[in-house]
Amino acid sequence: MADSGIADKEIIQKFKTLNNKEEVFSLLVAKYQERLYWHIRKMVVSHDDTDDILQNSFLKVWKALENFKGDSSFYTWIYRIATNETFTFLKIRDRQKSFFLNDEEGSVINRLKSDHSFDGDELQLRLQKFILLLPAKQRLVFNMKYFDEMKYEEMAKITDNSVGALKASYHHAVKKIRAMFNNESV
Repeated sequence: MADSGIADKEIIQKFKTLNNKEEVFSLLVAKYQERLYWHIRKMVVSHDDTDDILQNSFLKVWKALENFKGDSSFYTWIYRIATNETFTFLKIRDRQKSFFLNDEEGSVINRLKSDHSFDGDELQLRLQKFILLLPAKQRLVFNMKYFDEMKYEEMAKITDNSVGALKASYHHAVKKIRAMFNNESV
């Protein structure tokens, strides 16, 4: 993962003191671009959509940076913005859908298969297919816990949900994925 090696506090301090705000923005992007990209990508699959959401997320972070109070960690704050941008995108996309889920599922699987950054085997492809069939919140929680190995307390700060609700979402997601694997092999 690319990381500029600069501490969050240093980025915030430079933002407050430097006249060259573009330098600070470059530091911010260098530190978080790859991590946020994959966080978003797991939710929306499409590289182009991910890039758009990532760009919108960084713009929102930039516009709100002077109001960052430090009530939460900078990492949590920036992830929350990216997560909210992703959910906003998904809500709009879901409203615009005028075709059946099977059509969407086939399209997503074809995009995954043709994606040069996807190097998974057939089992991994099936897992990704099943994850995409989960409701957005369960998909987010599953990805954060399973792939990012995030602690529930950190996820709670990012998603503004209780630890109990997140544990329940993860439990339901795992249960649904297991059921899909079991039903597929029948």
